[in-house]
Amino acid sequence: MSTSTSQSLSHSQKNLWIKHPLACFTANNDDASNGIVINGDRIIELVAKGQQPQSDIHQTFDAREHVLLPGLINTHHHFYQTLTRACPPALNKKLFPWLQTLYPIWARLIPEAHSTAAEMAMVELMLSGCTTAADHHYLFPQGLENAIDQQAEVALKLGMRATLTRGSMTLSQKDGGLPPETVVQTEQQILDDSERLVKRWHQQDEKSLVEIALAPCSPFSVTQDIMKASAVLAEKYKVGLHTHLAETEDENNFCLKMFGLRPLDYLESVGWLNERTWLAHGIHFNDDEIRRLGTAKAGICHCPSSNMVLASGICRVNELKAAGSPVGLGVDGSASNDHSNLMQEIRQALLIQRLRYQADEFTHLDALALATSGSAAVLRRPDIGELAVGKKADLALFKLDESRFSGAHDPLAALVLCGASKADAVMINGEWKVKNKEWLAGDLNELMARHQQAAKTLYNECY
Repeated sequence: MSTSTSQSLSHSQKNLWIKHPLACFTANNDDASNGIVINGDRIIELVAKGQQPQSDIHQTFDAREHVLLPGLINTHHHFYQTLTRACPPALNKKLFPWLQTLYPIWARLIPEAHSTAAEMAMVELMLSGCTTAADHHYLFPQGLENAIDQQAEVALKLGMRATLTRGSMTLSQKDGGLPPETVVQTEQQILDDSERLVKRWHQQDEKSLVEIALAPCSPFSVTQDIMKASAVLAEKYKVGLHTHLAETEDENNFCLKMFGLRPLDYLESVGWLNERTWLAHGIHFNDDEIRRLGTAKAGICHCPSSNMVLASGICRVNELKAAGSPVGLGVDGSASNDHSNLMQEIRQALLIQRLRYQADEFTHLDALALATSGSAAVLRRPDIGELAVGKKADLALFKLDESRFSGAHDPLAALVLCGASKADAVMINGEWKVKNKEWLAGDLNELMARHQQAAKTLYNECY
């Protein structure tokens, strides 16, 4: 007997058995030691240790050299920032001066470069085992008003699952904010476009790949009015809310000076402290704030590499989870990471959390859970993030065939501790997107050449 009964099968689709994996992490403690069976875009059966499938099998994938994981889920990114990696003027700066240095470069972003950046980010994520990516785009200089539409089109072209958050900024430098006036918009422009995007893209494609959420950039870049209006609009259309919060002590001090409130108090005052919300970073919360976040079921995206690069601090993952907040993982923007590799981010999460907790209080399995079931909970996606009957067939398979793994004894631990970075095979919605560590749908070298030229042009226009 297998660990679960098979669901009814489509006569037009064949059953695929991913069989005999070297190791398997289901993210739910179910036994899939002998693999999983897929029909169409869903998992229909888990096969326990020593057992055979109950379903009729038409195709097989021999996974005896692979570690099998649910597709990894990235809950916070800025795709456009792949164009400003390791950017000389922005190196070795704290968050606010870092932003002030980069805003003039990003203000020159044009549609073609933005589309290329989005494609590069998503392909890079996919090659690292990521099957779902949430992006936070909040820059809309003249000519780039349809940035979210571009991202949606790229996601559909790639066949990648994406939660695209319609960001916004209304406070420019002349209003006491950080960005230049050329990248901010009026509140009416933001609200009109947000509603248009939800109607046009949110859960409208036949494969349920694209979702939309609303995402004013941060407390220091928008007015209270746009925060309140976004919350009302999100409730009307039952979509998510996303923003940066409590990333640095400078932000806490800014909120106290600007609003007379700490960031979480401000968030509550504008109607955001609820389960529809997930927050990027969430580092500088006190004990009472963590309790309130947990009670509200607000999600947190842990961004370890970015927090390390900008010396922002360490997210209190265990306390947040214990309080009731779902906690997921994100690579953040490539200008503060500086990569889009979610598998590497899992290792970073393990290492940075070991600076906060004892070695037995945060394990490699905890780190893997952040990027799978934890991230799915943050995005309120019950159909992904686990290997279980009825879940989407989003998978990542890794080989331990590099020198870094030689001598390793526990495959799941080796995946994290020895530093896996590139998936051998990736499936989204039951369709193979990566095999033999190669992107199947395009020419990576051609994409890199296009992307590098766009990055060079953008930088040279400013320096």
